[in-house]
Amino acid sequence: MFGGPMLNNQRCPSLWGNGPDPQHHHTFPNRPMINHPMAAAGPRKHTQQPITTGTSCFAMKFEGGVIMAADTLGSYGSLARFTDLQRIMKVNDQTVLAAAGDIADFQFLQEIITQKQIDENCRDDGFKLKPKAMHSWLTRVLYNRRSKFDPLWNIFLVGGMQDDEPFLGYVNLQGTAFTETLIATGLGGEMAQPVMRAAMEKKGGLLSLEEAKEVILKCVRLGYLRDCRAYPKYHMAVITKEGASVEGPLMIDSDWEYAKSIRGFE
Repeated sequence: MFGGPMLNNQRCPSLWGNGPDPQHHHTFPNRPMINHPMAAAGPRKHTQQPITTGTSCFAMKFEGGVIMAADTLGSYGSLARFTDLQRIMKVNDQTVLAAAGDIADFQFLQEIITQKQIDENCRDDGFKLKPKAMHSWLTRVLYNRRSKFDPLWNIFLVGGMQDDEPFLGYVNLQGTAFTETLIATGLGGEMAQPVMRAAMEKKGGLLSLEEAKEVILKCVRLGYLRDCRAYPKYHMAVITKEGASVEGPLMIDSDWEYAKSIRGFE
């Protein structure tokens, strides 16, 4: 009978294998099934958006190494919920990782990286996970998850020493990656990178370790005073050919005395 398939509520065939049909929306990978009786069944999942997030990370090369810093706050939306997180991870004596974005996704990758380093130690073959290898691996992992429409909502900075040369790399949730002399993420990228660039231009090259620490502290302080998702406690990592160390949590030396003179905003 003419119009039989429509009268019997039958669906038209897909345009291609597992593809959309002319009558319905296409169901993308890792998305709930649309117009399906089981679509609302089971627990609610929130893997498609960041929940608890960390803000800016700061990193720059100096003469003989790399310095990195990140505060300890995990924001639940606009609520400063977790105030004692560590967003800098020492992978080994050559490689350090700093993460901005979703804390849960960072912890997921942190477990994998920790196991990778344990496997390297068990092999005991004289090789270590180097910063360039870590940076390259992260680009593949993040791009793979982005291609599945299920990204890891993070920006990672990879710092370390390779062949006695400082290395600093960036990779984001889309898998976009590059290397640079100085990098800052989040709102700190807008405010802190000019500070770091100005210090290097004034020096005419890479800073010394003490100069770099002073500039990074200025960036962390600036981030806290200007970004409502930042916190005064922070961790700082220094990587040289002698090894890598992570200090903290430390506290910035902010001064709020000028607030006493502000009137008319009560």
